[in-house]
Amino acid sequence: MDTGTERRTLRKSERHAQILLELRLAPHVRVSDLAASFDVTTETVRRDIAELSAQGLLQKSYGGASPRAPGAQSVLDQRQREHVDERRQMAQLALTRVTDGQTLMIDAGATMMEFARALAMSGKAVTVLTNSLQVAMILGSSDAVRVIMTPGDYLNAEAALTGTATCDFLRMFNVDACFLGASALDETGVTEAIAGFAEVKRTMLAQSRTGHFLIDGSKFGKRHLTQVIALDEMGCLITDIAPTGALDAALDCHRTPTILPNQG
Repeated sequence: MDTGTERRTLRKSERHAQILLELRLAPHVRVSDLAASFDVTTETVRRDIAELSAQGLLQKSYGGASPRAPGAQSVLDQRQREHVDERRQMAQLALTRVTDGQTLMIDAGATMMEFARALAMSGKAVTVLTNSLQVAMILGSSDAVRVIMTPGDYLNAEAALTGTATCDFLRMFNVDACFLGASALDETGVTEAIAGFAEVKRTMLAQSRTGHFLIDGSKFGKRHLTQVIALDEMGCLITDIAPTGALDAALDCHRTPTILPNQG
């Protein structure tokens, strides 16, 4: 045998690195092709793909693997793992504000994804405009929901569309209600940490008959760079815990409706 052409058997870590490299160059890799390239069995490659998928580094697909779904980045992934119970509570509360036949606007973020799951599972027949790729994909699983995606500049870390084109498109529609998330809430109002999100939220509010912010208690008393809206203009607050202190006093002063779990 010509040892000059003999291939060295790759270690598992090397196979994993090579699979991820291949997916940077192609939209799909096949198990059979990888097995031949690595000189291993197809079962070995399937185990490699399963491990990489479990780590969130790729997406298993028929006969092989594909890159991670657009927008499934670590920033959004991390937020999805935080305050899960609180978001689910708020999603169920928000769902009670939706009736069949309504038109809605829903923005981007981990909380809005949870609301989209609740809405999709409810079977309610609604039309939803959204700037979130993830929200659109979740709602698209329901035959009862008509989904309209905005155009705009794609923000990969948030799987969201923002910018002038997004807001101009939203202004073409008038809807019954909007459901929005936010980075922070204090006595001055709603603020946002993610560039481009504030203008989208303001536009959705302007085009909606009623507005709803889903903001959990961990964001109370905090303030970020960009002001979204003042308390007297935010519409309804849906949250998991009763506000206290200066925020509670300000909400009461502006008569901002607040919806809490187990509220009569």
